[in-house]
Amino acid sequence: MNIKGKKVTLRAIEKADLELLQIWSNDPDINYMLGGWHFPSSSQDQEKWYNSLSVGSTNQRFAIDTDELGLIGMANLVDINWKDKNAFHGMLLGDKDMRGKGYGVDTIMAINKYAFEELGLRRLNGSMISYNTASIHVYTKKCGWIIEGTKKDHYFRKNQWWDQVVVGITHEDYISHLKQNDYWSHE
Repeated sequence: MNIKGKKVTLRAIEKADLELLQIWSNDPDINYMLGGWHFPSSSQDQEKWYNSLSVGSTNQRFAIDTDELGLIGMANLVDINWKDKNAFHGMLLGDKDMRGKGYGVDTIMAINKYAFEELGLRRLNGSMISYNTASIHVYTKKCGWIIEGTKKDHYFRKNQWWDQVVVGITHEDYISHLKQNDYWSHE
């Protein structure tokens, strides 16, 4: 089942996507904006990662696809906790030219809708490096997420320590955001 936004479709990652995903995984500018630690990734590494993906896993990853542009990024719902009804969400848009055109907002809103209206989750968690102000803005100002805290000196990039901004959204936050901006009524 594909997850439909207004501009994007979130679909399963296919083997044909691996070449572009490997380019993105080895792009220092992309990795500089993401949490976690990244090492150079070979095509063999990409293949192993791809073979580990499973629809039965509590870690789901999606290709962000558009009709006119094809694959433009990846999104995820990981560490899905069915008992406590929460998960962690993150995404990346691989091509810098795709940013600022509503694809990120639509991806986040599609994930929100899917998590809350289809999976019945209670909350989603996320985090960003403090200098990634564009992502923080999109999540909190455009998609209803709330800054819930800061972890000091959590990331080390370019010989400097950076804070982690912790964000989250509950089902109620999502419903409140929809009442304020009526996102899905303009489909």
